[in-house]
Amino acid sequence: MLPTSSSDGGFGTLLKNRPFLALWTAQVLSQVADKIFFVFLIALLVNYQPPPGLENSARSALMFAITLPAILFGSAAGIFVDRFDKRQILVGCNLLRGLLILAMPLLPREFAILLIVGFSESVLTQFFAPAEQAAIPLLVPPQGLMSANALFTTTLMGSLIVGFAIGEPLLTLAKTITTALIGSLTVGFAIGEPLLNLVKTGELFGQALLVGGLYLVGAAILYCLPLRKSGADPQIVQAHPWHDFKAGLTYLKKDRLVSSAMVQLMILYSVFAALTVLAIDLVEEIGLKSTQFGFLLAAAGIGMVFGGAALGHWGDRFHHKPLPLIGFLIMAGGLTVFTFTNNLWLGLSLSALLGVGASMVGIPMQTLIQRQTPESMRGKVFGFQNNVVNIALSVPLAIAGPLTDAVGLRVVMLSMGTIVSLVGLWAWRSTRRVLQDVI
Repeated sequence: MLPTSSSDGGFGTLLKNRPFLALWTAQVLSQVADKIFFVFLIALLVNYQPPPGLENSARSALMFAITLPAILFGSAAGIFVDRFDKRQILVGCNLLRGLLILAMPLLPREFAILLIVGFSESVLTQFFAPAEQAAIPLLVPPQGLMSANALFTTTLMGSLIVGFAIGEPLLTLAKTITTALIGSLTVGFAIGEPLLNLVKTGELFGQALLVGGLYLVGAAILYCLPLRKSGADPQIVQAHPWHDFKAGLTYLKKDRLVSSAMVQLMILYSVFAALTVLAIDLVEEIGLKSTQFGFLLAAAGIGMVFGGAALGHWGDRFHHKPLPLIGFLIMAGGLTVFTFTNNLWLGLSLSALLGVGASMVGIPMQTLIQRQTPESMRGKVFGFQNNVVNIALSVPLAIAGPLTDAVGLRVVMLSMGTIVSLVGLWAWRSTRRVLQDVI
């Protein structure tokens, strides 16, 4: 159960935990680097021209290369995390991501290279994510997990907003500084044609240094984490990976709380994935241009930040409340009212309310999974979770648009609100007897 005293929880106490503070700092750097790297890849499409006839498909191909590893390697990465030292995995993934990006200016400017780099970076991220989630319970006592997950969720959404907002300006600044530095070296020191050509082959060097440097700094911070080597159990290492995979599935079938939490997270991410498609039509309903759909998504992100901050600081006061049920009902109400509004500020407020409701589902459910799952199973469980979340993000992206064309935006929104309400009620009824004792 959560602590009944505020002195035992909250962000203030959590940030005095130096090992967790190091993990959180590395998460901030890595998340911001992830978002800037995405902007970096899209910008490089101008320089890395695809084969003739594929110009219009280049962005889709790049997106596919980035998202495919999440579906292919999620579970395998979780098994790997349980078998080996989590600190080494965290450090190694960030180190390899940083070096991979730093090597880009020296590689041929071929579209295939861009796809390979995007795919490889995404593969490493699939190993980093479950190791990071599995490390949190090793650094934070059970009564602090709600605050820890709230802080991670808050910074995740903050990095999403900030990373995409500052990505392009920072990359432009890095390129400008590098160009100026090359010019000063040429004039001041006459470094010679061969060396100058070598430097100029990396006109993207400043941008690569910015993104890769964030990963490398994160790796240096993670290197100091005092994580015990729980993955070195000979029985675990000698077991066949397929045995580990079946063991993870068996555990999820037996532990109804963890599997229920995963279903709720799947529904949560499905709703937000659908909203990213529907936002283009929704903004037109409230008086914005279709190109301004980002305002709705940003409002939802701000709502999640506020919800996460509230749960992280005052979560101990709400531990007897059915937070997931309340969160789902808030989301259902927001989706329903959104269907009938055409007011700009009401629309943005409802989007923020959706974010608050989402935080009341996502943070407690993530906390439940971390507390309920034995340490030897966390990597496998978080690997499965990554698979479930990415499928939940992918399917609505494919069907939300055609459904809207077929039955209309209002019907789709009302249906989503109904489904969210039913899922909330089902989750509460199936777990209410034991849920408050866990989260």
